[in-house]
Amino acid sequence: MRNYMYILVMAVTTYLIRVIPLAFLRKEIKNRTFRSFLVYVPYVTLSVMTFPAILESTDKPWISLVGFGAAMIMAYCRISLFMVSMGCCLLVFLLQIIG
Repeated sequence: MRNYMYILVMAVTTYLIRVIPLAFLRKEIKNRTFRSFLVYVPYVTLSVMTFPAILESTDKPWISLVGFGAAMIMAYCRISLFMVSMGCCLLVFLLQIIG
């Protein structure tokens, strides 16, 4: 019975999180600061979910950090996403073999 109560509370919470903005935000948001904040929310959420997985992807965290650093440098140089991912995977793979 207790598990069903937990599931019910989670379902209601999830439902309210999705319904409340729809119910109260019917007109367009005109505040520039709030709009720019909302633009970056998906990117921040993806980063927050991805970064811990990057650090825990290898047995040695320094190898993960080197791969992450390489990805940042390649992305800064505007290399394509496919090449960044392949290059970092190859780099991390080679560092795993060596070290």
